[in-house]
Amino acid sequence: MNNNDRLTRLRYALDLSDGDMVEIFALGGYTITKKEVDALLKKTSDNSDDVEAENEYLVPCTDEMLERFLNGFITYKRGPKDGPEPALELNHKNANNLFLKKVKIALTLTSDDILELLDDEGVVLSKGELSAVLRKEGHRNYQPCGDRYIRNFLRGLTAKYRED
Repeated sequence: MNNNDRLTRLRYALDLSDGDMVEIFALGGYTITKKEVDALLKKTSDNSDDVEAENEYLVPCTDEMLERFLNGFITYKRGPKDGPEPALELNHKNANNLFLKKVKIALTLTSDDILELLDDEGVVLSKGELSAVLRKEGHRNYQPCGDRYIRNFLRGLTAKYRED
């Protein structure tokens, strides 16, 4: 799963418009237009037979872009925070962990909420395992978060936020 996938799936799960996306990026300190947002979310090929082309987007979403979006998303949902802007800490290795942590903060989800969302999608995770995934990289109990957990977390969010 790449940054474009994470961004696209989150946008769908929470039903964010192009205008919302532009505003969220701006709140995170990244200037982008609706046309550029569209390019971030559009795949290069509709050929689902080509596995490599399946994850190729017109414009790749960099680690910095994704983290600025997530920081802006926290501000968008919870309001501005006093003090300096948080330092960027995303790298390809910890992208899923940071994504989960920042979405949890933005949506004011508890660990129990996350466990429930995952359980609804058939993924059993203990509180200890979730705690290890939410820890800061470098902590002795830190565990990397796999793509499977993020996919199922986003499916759970979709079910929760897009219900009619």
